[in-house]
Amino acid sequence: MKAAPIDLVLFDLDGTLADTAPDLAAAANRQRLERGLEPLPVEQLRPLASHGARGLVGRALGLAPDDDDYEAARQQFLSFYAKAICVHTKLFVGMAETLERLEADGRRWGVVTNKAARFTEPLIEQLGLLKRAACVVSGDTTPHAKPHPAPLLHALRVCDVAAERCAYVGDDLRDVQAGRAAQMRTVIAAYGYLGETPQTESWGADFSIDAPPDLLDWLSRA
Repeated sequence: MKAAPIDLVLFDLDGTLADTAPDLAAAANRQRLERGLEPLPVEQLRPLASHGARGLVGRALGLAPDDDDYEAARQQFLSFYAKAICVHTKLFVGMAETLERLEADGRRWGVVTNKAARFTEPLIEQLGLLKRAACVVSGDTTPHAKPHPAPLLHALRVCDVAAERCAYVGDDLRDVQAGRAAQMRTVIAAYGYLGETPQTESWGADFSIDAPPDLLDWLSRA
């Protein structure tokens, strides 16, 4: 039996909808500069961008969550990032056109991210997308963050869409895990950050795309 058509596409934010790595790396490198350290190339920090403060502070300063100085460093990183959240951040190439095509085809789209709302909403607004999104679910919108399915289930309730009519696009294993747990179809954004040792073929997603427009081709067949 043919699967139900996709009416709603949900996107992860960092590494899927937008290339936020340059601004996240800038915050981490500002921390290094304040400590007399040379900045790291953005490409060294990019794979960790989906892991937020933990990944970036860990790489930039060599601190782990159980270190005494970690929490102060994490708060400093978040403060630096909040003050320059959309300086170099851009939608990935082809994403703007993909969103326009989804809308033209009568499909809604939204954002589900583990990023805290105090960063998510200002960033999406500065990207000019806040009023167009059918929903914006942040990491602190529900009691659980991904890979728990709660944020995705919340998005389905907000949009009043059944799981079988939704697809979730993300660049991290936890995105696929959350989507599968929510019983929606999952798509890997292979152009995203993927972590330092990506093995996407083992993630169990329904599809993988190398660029945002590839999603449209898949939707036409899904």
